[in-house]
Amino acid sequence: MKRVNIMQGKIIEVSNLTKIYDKKIKAVDDISFDVFEGEIFGFLGPNGAGKTTAINVLTTVLKPTKGGAKVCGFDVVNQQTEVRKSIGVVPQELTADEDLTGLENILLCADLYGVPKAEAKKRANDLLELVELSDAAKRRVETYSGGMRRRLELAAGLINRPKLLFLDEPTLGLDVQTRAAIWKYIRSLKEEYKMTLFVTTHYLEEADHLCDRIAIIDHGKIVKLDTPNALKDSIGGDIMEIAVEGDPQPLIDTLKKMPTVREVSCKEDGTCRIKVKSGEQTAPEIINVVINNGLKLKRIWLSEPTLDEVYLEYTGRSIRQEEGSSEAAFKQRLAMRRSRR
Repeated sequence: MKRVNIMQGKIIEVSNLTKIYDKKIKAVDDISFDVFEGEIFGFLGPNGAGKTTAINVLTTVLKPTKGGAKVCGFDVVNQQTEVRKSIGVVPQELTADEDLTGLENILLCADLYGVPKAEAKKRANDLLELVELSDAAKRRVETYSGGMRRRLELAAGLINRPKLLFLDEPTLGLDVQTRAAIWKYIRSLKEEYKMTLFVTTHYLEEADHLCDRIAIIDHGKIVKLDTPNALKDSIGGDIMEIAVEGDPQPLIDTLKKMPTVREVSCKEDGTCRIKVKSGEQTAPEIINVVINNGLKLKRIWLSEPTLDEVYLEYTGRSIRQEEGSSEAAFKQRLAMRRSRR
């Protein structure tokens, strides 16, 4: 995917932004960053990292405790109306009224934005065609699949023709095939409509495939911000994991002296994580070192750096550990919502 030229103008400017709940819970902790016109910018992090809180501040739902931000040139505290007119928002939660049709839901959003009725109907039909829901436009939303509902939310978020679209976990709870379809629509907004998109996600593949730049956010702080390739290159070389039987300490001491090994860390179960300049070149050498130290090799694994490795490098844990809990929480909220009907 063609990456954005970051020499373009800034559409979001965030400076020392902090949000504290109940005078003690720091959900967003002194973050500063810019988003450029025409790019897809991503916040990558697990549940509770501060992604949604940050979006709520930028979309004027919440007021910051400290610091400030400008969105589309407008201050998020003092010029809230101007900000809201300039942006579109697709929230994490499904907001469409299930008793209304897809078309009626979009027209309702158009009415809230003050779009004239004749213009609203034309825009709604165009948007339904964009997300391939024209055939289901007059069906009640309660008959829609999860993927269809997400696509409807996306269409509704575009009814005011925003300069900037916020997407909070846009594919949460969707299967892989439907997720790929949503990615296609998101890319088309950038490529065909020159729109700027701000995406939060905990899906590594989503961030890697979609985003021009990614901010890794953890416990309310931005720990690293760059392009996907630059983030992966920052680790330096390939990643190897080996598992051995016996005391790995003599092995660790030997590995650290090897010129092609950059870093070694081991767990209590004997699994060692090794950063190397070239995995293909170093793997046979490491196998010989294991044998020469009288250890039995249980497993060896080699990979090029991934965003999960990047997240592990900068936060100390794997983001994949968080994906299951996020999915389960979303499905539980959805089930509870439907049970109240």
